[in-house]
Amino acid sequence: MYTYEELKQFVDHCSRCPLARTRNKAVMGKGNLKSPVMFIAEGPGSNEDRDGVPFTGRSGELFDRMLAGIGMSRDEIYLTNIVKCHPPGNRDPQPEEKEACIPYLKYETILLRPKIMVCLGRVAAQRIIQPDYRITRQHGTFLLRKNVWLTAFYHPSAVLRDPSKLVEMEADFQKLKAKIEEAEEKRNGS
Repeated sequence: MYTYEELKQFVDHCSRCPLARTRNKAVMGKGNLKSPVMFIAEGPGSNEDRDGVPFTGRSGELFDRMLAGIGMSRDEIYLTNIVKCHPPGNRDPQPEEKEACIPYLKYETILLRPKIMVCLGRVAAQRIIQPDYRITRQHGTFLLRKNVWLTAFYHPSAVLRDPSKLVEMEADFQKLKAKIEEAEEKRNGS
């Protein structure tokens, strides 16, 4: 079994798909390795490619505000992406790029053993939850699979493009807060 640091070394030096040739920095997940909550987005944007950190820039600011709205911070969660390198032009990752990176995501999941996985956006939801996932209809609903609660929220960049989705995103984060509390009560035997 690899450690987080060993896995990060693999990601930093990965050349499994063409994205490795166009990236500035690979973007490994970051956060609390003991967190029961794992957020998964589709892939790093241009800011993340520059910084090597997931969710920087305006999307990261909105994400941080949503966490703060439920009394949490990045120190309490783990945040990662399906692909670890920025797709050129902010396009959706290609199927072969996702497949090349999935072993890294699976290993992150094994290391963290989260109780709740939140997909951020359609691309992540369709890869993690189900191929025909409809983010506009199904966001914020929880599904239990292999003892892990799965859900998807709008990606912060989608909310920045369409601010009318902000109220729904805030409501989804409130549902997450309730699910975290429920999981905590169950763990403590209450």
